[in-house]
Amino acid sequence: MSTQRGYFTADEVRAAEAELFTRVPDGVPMRRAAHGLAAVVAGELRERTGGVAGRSVTLLIGSGDNGGDALWAGSMLRRRGVRVGAVLLNPERAHTAGLAALRKAGGRIVEEVADDADLVIDGIVGISGRGGLRPGAAELVAGVRAPIVAADLPSGVDPDTGAVDGPAVQAAVTVAFGAYKPVHALAAAQCGRIELVPIGLRLPDANLLAIAPAEIGARWPVPGAFDDKYSQGVTGVCAGSATYPGAAVLCAGAAVAATSGMVRYVGTGAGDVLAHYPEIIATQDISSTGRVQSWLFGPGAGTDADARARLAAILDTDLPVVVDADGLTLLAADPSLVTDRRAPTVLTPHAGEFARLTGHELGADRVTAVREFAESWRVTVLLKGRATLIAAPDAPVLVNEAGGSWASTAGAGDVLSGIIGALLAAGYRGPDAAAAAARVHALAANLAAHAGESAAAPISASPLLTHLRPAIRVLRALASDPRLAPATDLGGLPPADGRGAGSR
Repeated sequence: MSTQRGYFTADEVRAAEAELFTRVPDGVPMRRAAHGLAAVVAGELRERTGGVAGRSVTLLIGSGDNGGDALWAGSMLRRRGVRVGAVLLNPERAHTAGLAALRKAGGRIVEEVADDADLVIDGIVGISGRGGLRPGAAELVAGVRAPIVAADLPSGVDPDTGAVDGPAVQAAVTVAFGAYKPVHALAAAQCGRIELVPIGLRLPDANLLAIAPAEIGARWPVPGAFDDKYSQGVTGVCAGSATYPGAAVLCAGAAVAATSGMVRYVGTGAGDVLAHYPEIIATQDISSTGRVQSWLFGPGAGTDADARARLAAILDTDLPVVVDADGLTLLAADPSLVTDRRAPTVLTPHAGEFARLTGHELGADRVTAVREFAESWRVTVLLKGRATLIAAPDAPVLVNEAGGSWASTAGAGDVLSGIIGALLAAGYRGPDAAAAAARVHALAANLAAHAGESAAAPISASPLLTHLRPAIRVLRALASDPRLAPATDLGGLPPADGRGAGSR
């Protein structure tokens, strides 16, 4: 799959900015950024208050270029009739040219955020900032009651990891300058809606990428003119037990919904599975399963000797395998089951399972952690979260920002692994299967949460599963007509707007 959006680290952006400065006159990049920021703020004022002239905006200004961007934007807004005041957190280090421009336009230097401020612009720190807000800035931000528009990224949030280690800005809108940064995917909840302002950067190939939803829809497996049930992919599911029969139902049901080939189930939950899905072929013994083109093992399968033997038998094949839940516990106890494997393998841990597999806590830098794990074990790793990360050896990390956490519910991960297994059977590569599954899973959760109503409500895994096919239809429709994107902006479909569903 090609990708739609790249996310670039602070170092990559600084290098691109340095190259840009050799091509354009001094000050041009900042004014381009400021012009874009002012345009977004004006649009927000119009949307929220019905107008621009006469409205009130307060700037929170730190030292450095982000403060300069905000000051220049304030001068442009002032010339459009906006009342603009700037709070200088470090007056001696405020951007000289930006401050002069604001004063020349009639902007004022103030001590606090205006009580009647319609919007506040966060220009406290930029991509060089690390750690939470300093006490004075934190106190100032804590007192803000108006919506905040962040310049480039919310201050107090790490630009590369999205970590929030202390007080930080909670933005309604973030205006990214020149490039998306990892923070815009990894801490989207802090960013609000994200708008990109191009400033002319020449960027390298990104090491963190998001797949275009329209492309996922375009490539979703559907039967062709000469397909039959075998050619579309046969998914083997080994999940569930007498203790956890629901896991078998959710995994197998997701595989059925994701594609239109065939699902073969093996395990003690055959009765429950067939009661829900009579089209599934069920048996209790792997040796009598019949031909499959991928395997899913894990949810509810147990961790005893019999479960380990079944997992070992599956991993001993040359078929693609997705391992989840109890299967990950077995791998944590014996990594050699998979580390010597040459066939494609997808592991789907949450943070706790990741710690058991690797022997250490996940930490703030999730991208580096998942990349190193995938390289070490030579597998594809899907690390669950609102921003789900997919890493494979020698490849960029893929990210699926779900837009929310509607899927943070028991059994939702079983549904996700079933989708991945079906896509592997249909011929997808491991990373592509994981990324596509994460996207449709998030959208299905969002559709289930809204269910035709204006206000969303919590869901469980069963309605999420029920909404898989509607979610696939949305993505396929988006592929046919990209103009539908604004109308189908659910589950983090671009542009992200803070609504949506997370993968847990």
